[in-house]
Amino acid sequence: MTNLRKIPVTVITGFLGSGKTTLVHHLIRNAGSTRLAVVVNEFGTLGIDGEILKGCADDNCPAENIVELANGCICCTVADDFIPTIEGLMALDTPPDHILIETSGLALPKPLLLAFNWPAIKSKITVDGVIAVADAEAVADGRFAPDVAAVDAQREADEGLDHETPLSEVFEDQISCADLVLLSKADLATAEQMAKAKEIIAAETPRKVPMLPVTDGKIDPKVILGLEAGAEDDLEARPSHHDGHHDHEHDDFESIIIDIPEIESPEAITAQIETLAREQNILRVKGYAAVKGKPMRLLVQAVSARVRTQYDQPWGVNPREGQMVVIAEHDDINEAAIRAVFGA
Repeated sequence: MTNLRKIPVTVITGFLGSGKTTLVHHLIRNAGSTRLAVVVNEFGTLGIDGEILKGCADDNCPAENIVELANGCICCTVADDFIPTIEGLMALDTPPDHILIETSGLALPKPLLLAFNWPAIKSKITVDGVIAVADAEAVADGRFAPDVAAVDAQREADEGLDHETPLSEVFEDQISCADLVLLSKADLATAEQMAKAKEIIAAETPRKVPMLPVTDGKIDPKVILGLEAGAEDDLEARPSHHDGHHDHEHDDFESIIIDIPEIESPEAITAQIETLAREQNILRVKGYAAVKGKPMRLLVQAVSARVRTQYDQPWGVNPREGQMVVIAEHDDINEAAIRAVFGA
């Protein structure tokens, strides 16, 4: 560093499949003259999001500025992964003007914010802002928990009991840490659902934060970048279920990777994922598939029974081998049954 200016960092958090990668993709493409670096944290060993983002690298965000941390929660591997990664980005011949960190959908943002006070990096970077991305339709329908209505009914019946599920705690911690909440996939939500989502989120925020609708991650980067929140110095205003804990466990969640054979059509794998969501409570599926007769690789991303597919790149000389990452709460993972649905 040749001056005293701290490099601003934007932390993008949000539940599984909320649209974080889509937002980062848009920011990369529309950052103007701002030179970006991106750190992507995946849950599971198969890196999907990082590869998607490297496909849109440009002069202001070259491929070497996009770093993927897979198979580990960034908030639990600070010393081993996060600090060296940040130091590496700052040591580039041309350091970035701004760093984006896309956390895993299962990560808690507050332990990550604590890492910004580590002596090795405290004087060099600052948290410009924490952006929470929330799927408006899903939140309105209570899909951040298995049965929100039942949980609320139990809570009303006995205020002395804690009936919150691991999923709702993740959601609440992400929302309570945010400086800005983006209600994603706004085009899929009705006006009533949007109002309900705002009501749910407002109930979880310890302080008033802006909530903005967004579709396909399209929002002016000036709204996201340059908040100057200094969040690492404002931790008391961002309460967490895990305050006082030195770490947290992800034993409530599990991910498995399934090698899948060639499929007949995108509709075939959509039907398989819908079956998994309906019968096994699968939260998230993402990966690649080979479609018979098609030279392009099929990118698959799903949140519960909502599936999106697109052909993203030619197979070329690479083996036509499909792989899917499947994420669910621990008790809902039945590997044999999942393999059977995929025909693996």
